[in-house]
Amino acid sequence: MPRPPAIDQSARASSRVVSPTTSLPESFAEFDDTIVTGEAVALDLRTASFVLRGAGAMIDWLTYFGLYVLGILLLLPVLIDSLQLDDALVAAVAIALLVVAIVVAPITVELLTRGKSLGKLAVGARIVRDDGGAIGFRHAFIRALTGVLEIYLTFGGIAIAVSLLNSRSKRLGDLLAGTYSQYERVSRVVKPVYGVPVQLAQWALTADVARMPDRLSRRISQYLAQAGQLTPDTRVRVARDLAIEVSPFVSPLPAVDPELFLAGVAAVRRERDFTALQLEARGLERLAPVLTGLPNGFPER
Repeated sequence: MPRPPAIDQSARASSRVVSPTTSLPESFAEFDDTIVTGEAVALDLRTASFVLRGAGAMIDWLTYFGLYVLGILLLLPVLIDSLQLDDALVAAVAIALLVVAIVVAPITVELLTRGKSLGKLAVGARIVRDDGGAIGFRHAFIRALTGVLEIYLTFGGIAIAVSLLNSRSKRLGDLLAGTYSQYERVSRVVKPVYGVPVQLAQWALTADVARMPDRLSRRISQYLAQAGQLTPDTRVRVARDLAIEVSPFVSPLPAVDPELFLAGVAAVRRERDFTALQLEARGLERLAPVLTGLPNGFPER
């Protein structure tokens, strides 16, 4: 029987217990890309890559710069005509529109969307604190203010250089604010489904597998799905214990490895349950005209 592959933990956020003796700061600690909270629980949170961050930043830059251009083309002429502004006031209003477009707007958007923006929504990212929590006004303000220098004044040069030198693709604003970009789109994990092992093909034809307790069935399924993550000794021990519990419900007992035996039992039960469901569906389909039809002579209304 092929060994079930280990479940890809990087594809989704998960938690595992860390040794209580691990030295931790007050709230959290970081080990590579893993965040350990004060309760000694490690969270596997995926960081948005440099390419995704660059694509999202480009979309945001075009959005906010487009907002500024619209303000200059549409709003400024109206203000000039209605208020009769002189050249000094026109320059002041243009600067105010620029501040609103590249500072106030990003802060407001990130606060209202809890770390998202149009570009981040497009690439599936969100700005969060280093401990995984939602950002506040201080974080959004520092990021937006620093972004004027590293994104707009240098056309992203400083942000690119700092991100390439950082393992989590943080730009300067993230380093000062204590934030990073978290990737939220999680690919669907497809659990492998195995048939009856070749060694048990003949046994499966005549095996009598009685209905087992639901709790025992779930334990078998969980073991087969996670066996690849267990140490060899633990894998053998758990398989042996489960095989002993399953033995009273199976006849005859094959002379095979306990894990192979569990895989065969699970496959036989799954195939027979599927066959029973198909037979039930065919029976209901045959009875459908009788169940939904009207009695003879009954008027249709």
